[in-house]
Amino acid sequence: MPSADDIDARLPQTQCTRCGFSGCRPYAEAIASGSAPINQCPPGGGETIAALAALLARAALPLNPAYGSEGPLLVAQIDEEACIGCAKCLPPCPVDAIVGAHKQMHTVIVAICTGCELCVAPCPVDCISMVPRASLPHAPRAPSPQENRERFDAHGARAAARERERAALLSARKRACD
Repeated sequence: MPSADDIDARLPQTQCTRCGFSGCRPYAEAIASGSAPINQCPPGGGETIAALAALLARAALPLNPAYGSEGPLLVAQIDEEACIGCAKCLPPCPVDAIVGAHKQMHTVIVAICTGCELCVAPCPVDCISMVPRASLPHAPRAPSPQENRERFDAHGARAAARERERAALLSARKRACD
């Protein structure tokens, strides 16, 4: 029986959560345990479903429309004139493809954007739109699943380090008050 690692390696690693799980790895674990079907990944679409079906010796299923539809590779674009620099788009980006500082204009590093769409909802001024990667002049190639996974892991490591630093600072402050 293929492992969650084997399944995860065939997912696009966009970490979009559109499958109903918190990322590609949890979805892979659910497929491996038999608690999720193989047709819940809109970014991967038919190609990913076929790869999972072959790996797991199951019938390929059509993409479940409850999770979205297959479409072109997307990237986020920020209307830089409308951006207020609130920085609410930064934390949800699973690969740190958005750069900017609080009260400063933000921009998307197109070369590493996975098109996950997680930055769109937190934006209070609706200045982020998703556009087909192919529609951008001189658009770089889409990042590979392996590159997406490496950036996601680095993002997670940075977030964990920040949390450890915050916890240590809070602990030190509490000790100073005692």
